[in-house]
Amino acid sequence: MTTDPAHTAVLTMELQRGVCGDLTPVPYLTNAVTAAGVDTQAARLVQAARTNHLTVVHCTFSIRPDGAGARLDLPVMAAAVQHPTLLRTGDPSTQLLPGLGPEPGDLVSERHHGLTPFTGTPLATQLRDRGITTIVACGVSLNIGIPGLVIEAVNEGFEVIVATDAVVGIPTSFGDEVLRNALAYIATLTTTDVLVDEWAAAPG
Repeated sequence: MTTDPAHTAVLTMELQRGVCGDLTPVPYLTNAVTAAGVDTQAARLVQAARTNHLTVVHCTFSIRPDGAGARLDLPVMAAAVQHPTLLRTGDPSTQLLPGLGPEPGDLVSERHHGLTPFTGTPLATQLRDRGITTIVACGVSLNIGIPGLVIEAVNEGFEVIVATDAVVGIPTSFGDEVLRNALAYIATLTTTDVLVDEWAAAPG
């Protein structure tokens, strides 16, 4: 596996305080993120990316004040229905986890609809405009968001790498099975250490 920093972007998926951080009313995913060290590894990835001049994009979700575009009838959205400020645009629960930024050079791709970051957003165009051909995915979760991100990215023609120690599912054993039995067939699986070392050794 080799990646060209000039043509590679790190995408964080919904690493937000109200999704898997201190402001979520549903602690299961937060506990899994903490136990697996996903927040720590993702922070290492984005910092190494910035240091080595890769593009960093934070894919986030928020609900408009009028709720337009959000499928609040889905079971996965039950917490947002019960807590009327959760993940509303501008609420602290939409912020990134500590250590992720965003920094001034990062991109934030905010969506108000759906479950995945490419459909109905300008994300693919923004990446292509920057010459990006390879995506490194990290974040949550291996139940829905990460598989959706990977499949959409492949459909858009990008090469995809998943940092396996910077993603997690619930239960964690299910996430491991998703990596092994699904994502391994369409993406390259590697670790944060391998990526960080490779970028540090890249010319220029």
